[in-house]
Amino acid sequence: MFKNVVMAIDLDDEATWKTALEKAIGVAAGGSLHLVTVVPDFGLSMVGQYFKEGDAQRLLDAAHNQLHAFAQEHVPEDLRGNCLIGRGSIHAEILRLAQETDADLVVMASRKPGIRDYLLGPNAAHVMRHAPMSVLVVRD
Repeated sequence: MFKNVVMAIDLDDEATWKTALEKAIGVAAGGSLHLVTVVPDFGLSMVGQYFKEGDAQRLLDAAHNQLHAFAQEHVPEDLRGNCLIGRGSIHAEILRLAQETDADLVVMASRKPGIRDYLLGPNAAHVMRHAPMSVLVVRD
């Protein structure tokens, strides 16, 4: 159905992939499913001052290893695309990586919004508003 599907997941939050992964695998049949996760940007002086030198790279390496292990465990081999790690703003990195992979669909999970989401806006809403490709939001 789609050639390049990008699915955004949070490796520390099963709700970001448990329901949506099944849908992503279904729509990626015959194509590739690329997994994306985003880690914080430690370069901000407000944040970076609390971490030792090298912590950011260790976090990126750990995310890379975890995402590859996740793909091997949960994504059929014939669909496995790239495992991509973004750094910084979640919605901006998902959009950037989706465009880099020439994705024709982005799959994301979304849960019932809480008060914080109304004030800040959920990442899925940002991606939907700004994506030049189709976006499938799977309600948790």
